[in-house]
Amino acid sequence: TSPRRQPRTPGRRPSSPTPEPSRRSSHLGTSRLRRKRKLLWLREVRRLQKSTDLLFRKQPFGRVVREICGKFTRGLDLYWQSQALLALQEAAEAFLVHLFEDAYLLTLHAGRVTLFPKDVQLTRRIRGIEAGLG
Repeated sequence: TSPRRQPRTPGRRPSSPTPEPSRRSSHLGTSRLRRKRKLLWLREVRRLQKSTDLLFRKQPFGRVVREICGKFTRGLDLYWQSQALLALQEAAEAFLVHLFEDAYLLTLHAGRVTLFPKDVQLTRRIRGIEAGLG
């Protein structure tokens, strides 16, 4: 006589294969994530461009300065005024920001987006001894 039908479970048909995410949907998720990362990155860049505060923390920078100073004075410990450390930090950050700006221009000129060490080296070479830190 007639074969018995299996009772249907609500929601899913037993004969259909399990749904797999298509390439298109997984690609869209990745591009959304990239877009969100890019927006966060741009927001951080804009925030840093608006601010005038220091980029490095004061204590670690002071420790590095004292360590380098100790090497040049053969272990003799010198005292630093806080204003002197602050002036040195301002100058160092201004130099580095300007160096990275110029190096990134070379990166864009090469048709890239990623900054490579060779861009920084070429920037220092073009600047010369006076402005390029020897």
